[in-house]
Amino acid sequence: QVQLVESGGGSVQAGGSLRVSCAASGYTLSTYSMAWFRQAPARERAGVAAIEPDGATVYADSVKGRFTISRDNTKNLLYLQMNSLKPEDTATYYCAARLYVRLRAFPPLDGRFYNDWGQGTQVTVSS
Repeated sequence: QVQLVESGGGSVQAGGSLRVSCAASGYTLSTYSMAWFRQAPARERAGVAAIEPDGATVYADSVKGRFTISRDNTKNLLYLQMNSLKPEDTATYYCAARLYVRLRAFPPLDGRFYNDWGQGTQVTVSS
């Protein structure tokens, strides 16, 4: 059974840092495209960052230069390092996965591309 479990969320003041993790079980993570999404109250889910099996990354404009996505395939872990956090980063953060495919109908920060989702971890940034 495939499963994604996020952890590491919490509360932090603006300007602070936080790292969230996603543990994947039932996967050979090295063959999966992975991503982080977030959803704030009363807002739509939005793509934050994505990473391919070869390490190629893409970021939403709102987090470029502040967030870093990475993966440890040996441990089946996905990370999102978040620096210089802002109150507008407050949201529930979700990891997502899909077996790598070359031909795609959706770009890597579009949630419709992914098949599997975690339950989310809350990140709250206070001003």
